[in-house]
Amino acid sequence: MIKSQIASYFRKYYSESFKVIKSPGRVNIIGEHTDYNLGFVLPASIEKAIYFAVNLNNSDEINIETFLTSPEKITFKLEGQHNSFDSFWGNYFKAILEILRERNYPLKGFDCVFGGDIPIGSGLSSSAALCCGFIYALSVVLEKEIPRKEIALIAQGAEHKIGLNCGLMDQYAVLFGKKGNALFLDCKDLSYKYVPINLKGYSWVLINSNIKHNLAVDSEYNKRRASCETVATEVSKKKDNVSSLREVTPQDLEDVKNQVAKLDFTRANYVIQENERVLKMIELLNKGEAELVGKVLLEGHWAMSKEFEITTTELDCLVRIGMEIDAVHGSRMMGGGFGGCTINLINTDSVDESVNIILSKYRKETGILAEVYQLQIGDGVHILE
Repeated sequence: MIKSQIASYFRKYYSESFKVIKSPGRVNIIGEHTDYNLGFVLPASIEKAIYFAVNLNNSDEINIETFLTSPEKITFKLEGQHNSFDSFWGNYFKAILEILRERNYPLKGFDCVFGGDIPIGSGLSSSAALCCGFIYALSVVLEKEIPRKEIALIAQGAEHKIGLNCGLMDQYAVLFGKKGNALFLDCKDLSYKYVPINLKGYSWVLINSNIKHNLAVDSEYNKRRASCETVATEVSKKKDNVSSLREVTPQDLEDVKNQVAKLDFTRANYVIQENERVLKMIELLNKGEAELVGKVLLEGHWAMSKEFEITTTELDCLVRIGMEIDAVHGSRMMGGGFGGCTINLINTDSVDESVNIILSKYRKETGILAEVYQLQIGDGVHILE
């Protein structure tokens, strides 16, 4: 198990004394690209996670090793300037340390070994787990409590430095997740409440298309954000107190249809409708209406495919195959887009049979071997005893 490997390695090469932090990945039941539009999202933290072993080293260096992809080691000088690193995680940590310095957090030398079982590029938000977990680990080792809301903002700031202009959904899911529940987050005021998502007789299953995405490199994510902001700006010329699509109604959008590009109009319409799907999903989960939950999943997927254009032919293929199986009540692409996983609601007593059919047909149609993860909803970032 990766957690015990990390602990053993730290004990052998660094110190007998250390703390271990678990930082989970996240799924999103519904609500894609609504977060940076200050809308609604419904994510949940999962049992797949990144683990950090940390301890002070009484030096002016921060030593970090990982088994996340291949074994790598990076050393930061506390007062030194650092160029960009070849490893993606090195640049995230560099950005975090720069932000902490800017905010006058007192840094000390420490050792860190980390690794995990969140598949990179699968849409399970490994980057938020990485950033939030590292910042939380820092706060633990430095005995300097950083409020979780502050951790979320620092982690978001690191993503922005890397080049992904993301919202706060992923960070909040990783930090505030609760076992057995999704997190209904209002991205405008950052208020949240928990929504039980266990439906009796049904299982949530992730299927990884094994089409990996890199949102920071692929600027399509940022282009969609720009479309949304363009429309909100146009609406604000006619209506007071509009700072995002959150304040834009379907009628407001219709009123500026001739003033904005067709592509921007379509993308904005997707976001407005997606907010409604989040609210509908919460209502259905509370009522235990599994069949209708599945329909909302499908509606959300095809809107992402046809209107927001962030799926891939492979992800569409996975969803289409599921639609042909009676025990699969709905599925959709999950995450920022252009790769990753589908989330599927399947009859528990038919999970194995259904998944085998999907994997077989998917491989036949695409030549790609997909992977399956039974979805377990866990707690947010925490210290392991």
